[in-house]
Amino acid sequence: MQDARAAATLEKIPNKQLRKILSNLAKHKRVLRLRRGLYVIIGLLSEQTNTHPFVISTYLIQPSAISHWSALQHHGLTEQISQIITASTPSKVITPSMREKKSHELKLKHAWEIDGVRYEYVNIQQKHFFGIEKIWLDEHFQIPITNKERTLLDVFIYPKMFGGMGEALGLLENSLAIIDIQKLVDYAIHYGKKSVAKRLGWALEYFGVADKQLKLLLQVPISYYCRLDPSAPAKGSCDNRWMIQNNLIKVKNE
Repeated sequence: MQDARAAATLEKIPNKQLRKILSNLAKHKRVLRLRRGLYVIIGLLSEQTNTHPFVISTYLIQPSAISHWSALQHHGLTEQISQIITASTPSKVITPSMREKKSHELKLKHAWEIDGVRYEYVNIQQKHFFGIEKIWLDEHFQIPITNKERTLLDVFIYPKMFGGMGEALGLLENSLAIIDIQKLVDYAIHYGKKSVAKRLGWALEYFGVADKQLKLLLQVPISYYCRLDPSAPAKGSCDNRWMIQNNLIKVKNE
């Protein structure tokens, strides 16, 4: 609406007519209303928007940053392709589906469905909203996205979201050559969850990262054993160095 008001002022269009104009544009499928006060222009040659989905995602909820699967794909850290746009936000998210009884009955994850694309948000604490960089998608839009290291940390924070800890280990192994390991370690310390720090430290050591880079993770005080895979049963050998119970059969038998 701010952009529309600015344009209306330049064209000397009365403000009271602006909403009617926008309503008519939406009716004739020249703009698409995303939510109250937020519109996107529809392409002239089709009824689809020409705006990058990342732009739509970060404008729907502010502040927010592209993250998780979408960030993995953008950074080239995975070959898997998801049709869902994922983002993180410390803001409260209220989607249209939350007002629909059907979604509650089917236990669907709440999201926006726009132009055939699904937009999902992960709510995080404000103190965890870090490790974000800005990238240009075109000459008009610059959007926030978690950087490589923060994206990999999310893999260890939410391993189930990515298919389990086995998949998380594979993603880490394939990324070691192109990430800043010290930055990843620093992020894990800053995040402040002991189990995440220990799982990450164990994994980095398993893949041959030098002890001097793991010192901060080793120094995190902990008095209990964490399961390497938090979603798997608590069984397997225990590593006193990292206070990790190795309950991943594939890793244990190697």
